[in-house]
Amino acid sequence: MVHELAEYERAPEQCHLTAEQLTAALFATAPGLGAASDAPSWSSRSPAPALYGHVAVDDRDTPLGFALWFLNFSTWEGVHGIYLEDLYVRPAARGSGAGRLLLATLAAICVERGYRRLDWWMINWNPAAGFYAAIGATAMDEWVPYRLTGPALHGLAAQATAAPTHPAD
Repeated sequence: MVHELAEYERAPEQCHLTAEQLTAALFATAPGLGAASDAPSWSSRSPAPALYGHVAVDDRDTPLGFALWFLNFSTWEGVHGIYLEDLYVRPAARGSGAGRLLLATLAAICVERGYRRLDWWMINWNPAAGFYAAIGATAMDEWVPYRLTGPALHGLAAQATAAPTHPAD
């Protein structure tokens, strides 16, 4: 369904996820899964798993949609929160309540664990904006997302060897 989401977002050529990668991210049991063998020792300590997922199914166990998420941390609130990486409901199931149930499940996890935020980004043309507003979500339009990829990411990473740091454990 991740590739279906990429099609919906008009970017199928940008989705390179394999079933093996998703399985490893969701069901990892070994620390450092995916870390390069020549990476610094601190970079190989990753939680397992780091990605969590929920799948909405119908009464025949046919997948209707999914939510993939991970924990973030708010230095202002002093607690973790959930960052919803992807929420997708198949076209035939839209309006069925599957998306609301997936979001409600994540909201319940937040409340149960004392998390104060459930965050996500939405592509600006997505018609779900009205649904999100109806459930009480607010657009964070004063924040500007940034991303490092490709040569810029590698160029900045190369600078880490010039002045080693030791992240807090």
